[in-house]
Amino acid sequence: MRRDLVGSVVLLIVVALLVLRPWEEGAGSRGPAKFSARVIRAVDGDTLEVAMPSGEREDVRLIGVDTPETVKPGTPVQCFGPRASAFTHRVADGRSARLELGVERRDVYGRLLAYVRIGPRFINATLVGRGLARTLTIAPNDRLAPLFSRLQIEAARAGRGLWDACPP
Repeated sequence: MRRDLVGSVVLLIVVALLVLRPWEEGAGSRGPAKFSARVIRAVDGDTLEVAMPSGEREDVRLIGVDTPETVKPGTPVQCFGPRASAFTHRVADGRSARLELGVERRDVYGRLLAYVRIGPRFINATLVGRGLARTLTIAPNDRLAPLFSRLQIEAARAGRGLWDACPP
């Protein structure tokens, strides 16, 4: 009987390893990879430099939003870019953030793509809702596109942020 029990336990462990695949990035959950990281600094309004749990540094691009440019080489500083960047610096620099990676985990520049929460604040949505960013929907990372679209419409109708200050 003891041998049957040991055999059953070994079989259960093998099946669990095959299903959970703990050696793969984001494994252990059926949904998207979620983890905490420390924000080193905001690069601009929609990009953060973070210290990963492993200690490595990564650039993280916020999914679904596009703030006006402030640091893109060869591109002039755009209307409302400094305000968007200042906001992200103020709420993110040095803080702990919860990241949820997108279905597509990296962009063409190698940055992680994520939804970011700092405390109770959902940064991606806050930027759009305050008129500090426009929506930017790129499949397959489009799960929250309807939310961001609604927030953008509300911000534009209310004349918040760049919707009031910047020519179309």
